[in-house]
Amino acid sequence: MVVGLDILDLFAIHANMRFSNSLVSLAAVVPVALASIPYSQYILAPKSRTLHPVSVHSTNGSVTHPESLTSANGSSVFTGEAATAYDFGINIAGLVTVTIGSVNSSSDEYIGVTFSESSLWVSNRSSDATADAGKDETLWFHVNGTGRYTAPKEKVRGGFRYMTLVHNGTGSVEVTSAEVHYTAMPHWEGDALGNYTGYFHCDDELLNRVWYAGAYTNQICTIEPDTGNALVHLREEGFSSEDDQSPVNVTWYNNYTITSGKSALVDGAKRDRLVWAGDMAIAVPGVVVSTNDVISIENALDSLFAVQNASNGLLPYAGRPFPPQAISFTYHLYTLIGVADHFLYTGDMDYLKSLWDKYKFALSFSLSNIDSSGLMNVTAPNDWLRFGMGGHNIEANAILYYTINQGIYLASALNDTANISSWQETADGIKTAANELLWDEQEGMYRDNETTTLMPQDGNAWAVVANLTLNSTQTSMISQNLVSRWTPYGAPAPEAADAISPFISGFELQSHFLAQNTTAALELMRLQWGFMLDDPRMTNSTFIEGYSTTGELHYAPYNNDARISHAHGWATGPTSSLTQYVAGVQLLTAGGATWRIAPSLGDLKFADAGFRTSLGFFGARTQVLDDSIMMEFEAPEGTVGEVRMPVMECAGRVVLSGMEGLSGDVVVEVMAGQGDVDVKDVKGGRWSATFRCS
Repeated sequence: MVVGLDILDLFAIHANMRFSNSLVSLAAVVPVALASIPYSQYILAPKSRTLHPVSVHSTNGSVTHPESLTSANGSSVFTGEAATAYDFGINIAGLVTVTIGSVNSSSDEYIGVTFSESSLWVSNRSSDATADAGKDETLWFHVNGTGRYTAPKEKVRGGFRYMTLVHNGTGSVEVTSAEVHYTAMPHWEGDALGNYTGYFHCDDELLNRVWYAGAYTNQICTIEPDTGNALVHLREEGFSSEDDQSPVNVTWYNNYTITSGKSALVDGAKRDRLVWAGDMAIAVPGVVVSTNDVISIENALDSLFAVQNASNGLLPYAGRPFPPQAISFTYHLYTLIGVADHFLYTGDMDYLKSLWDKYKFALSFSLSNIDSSGLMNVTAPNDWLRFGMGGHNIEANAILYYTINQGIYLASALNDTANISSWQETADGIKTAANELLWDEQEGMYRDNETTTLMPQDGNAWAVVANLTLNSTQTSMISQNLVSRWTPYGAPAPEAADAISPFISGFELQSHFLAQNTTAALELMRLQWGFMLDDPRMTNSTFIEGYSTTGELHYAPYNNDARISHAHGWATGPTSSLTQYVAGVQLLTAGGATWRIAPSLGDLKFADAGFRTSLGFFGARTQVLDDSIMMEFEAPEGTVGEVRMPVMECAGRVVLSGMEGLSGDVVVEVMAGQGDVDVKDVKGGRWSATFRCS
């Protein structure tokens, strides 16, 4: 049971009320500089753009004092065939500079550099892969004297934790420094990479680390627009990936201009380094609640609309230089979701207006593919690397249903109401048809389409996220049945054969929260993202794009395991979910003009989160004690929202009190087992709320 109250006209003021010392005022933690950013000890972003290795991973051959290169002034002599692999401790990105102190040789000498995100691919012969074709060539410096040797910009490496220095001459070379100029987040000035505008903390250290690893993953996936992957081996045949000997001379260049501006949000740090709209559906909310890097989102969206098909409105599967012939019904819609998400998080009406005609044109493409069944008929196979996309697919139709409803909201905000009635009728038809044709009552899930018994993870998670289900019973059944399929390494995606997809699992997380199954959502974060964060084969700082249901670092859609990206924005779902669902800080309309505070802590006893939009700061801090629940929350003045106060099973009372001049002191008597208390029409400002058992 939820109790609703209107508090706009209540006048008891408790401006001086504060919680005990264990709860800190939100006003005291507005991020202004790294020293004052709450929980900054969890931020993984480097404190300087000049980086040196932190330790030696391994060494072979004749190398003196290899550990000396973990500082700026070292001296390590490589003689003959020799190599040392270094560990930076976290996944990084940048341009390498090797400083040579002396050369002892009668002929030319070379120092080579190889890179790897995972410890599996540390090698003195090759780097891990940026294409589904063998492994990447070594970056060689022709050493013809002392001095600094810096890689050309087109050889910036977008993601690596391990860097190996290789010497293959007959003489000896003294290396005095091996440094990397960190290039991610290029538009953030100087060394201010940790100046987050959002934060999260709870009483589970693993979840804290997961939130910040997600935030950092999105940072390292933000690149200079002229360093996109040139895709020199895209779909090229004749390469093997059987072992480390197969070809080590695959060329790679990160020198394609993928967007305008000074920064771009891309799918992966190492690869593909392209704009993919599907990835943004998970990455964008995570960006907003951590760094609020809106400009990189806009540059990415603009690049997709720049290549919209002028004849039918179709948006690209991926941005340049990916082949424009590739068609994806789902990624086309994800671009439109990106527009709506941008408006939700920013309230930028001018930006929405700049894309609105293109948005409507694009939506008309999807609507034109709805047939007599009432569902969209998918005629292209491309999606997130799942198999069997086509026909009246549940995932694609759930995404379309979601997008249409977003479009209705955008049209209303723009007062462009001409299409609202027909869009609503179409959306209603999709919901009816999907439930009549694709819902399997016995299985308690949706089938992929009418011709299969496959119950996909993507379509069922999206059906809940999109509110395509008819009732809470369906939603609960889907949540329970998704949980029943978990392996020891996470939630499988049977539509992609032997694969765990952190991308689709990000939507599964949302589906569990929406099904009021917070326990499952937290368990999945600990199980799947805990594995991704702490397994020794991972970067222990960023999240991988996919792996096997057995825990092997093999991703079914690829032939080449070395190609797997270990920093992929689509794997960062917990960052936004922990803020929006666990701490419960949710924006309902543009920029947060209306909002909801609805913490759902599950087995946690404490959660604290906040972030900024153009309207100001939103935050909530909740603590569960033996016989009470205490909460402070804040929203910008001039906004209005609702507060869902969690209560215990005992009888008691909720007291909502305005702080710093706000009207307040609403008292709600709670009966045992009554359920959460929902308070409506709360003015923006700082508030406290308490529940105590009688």
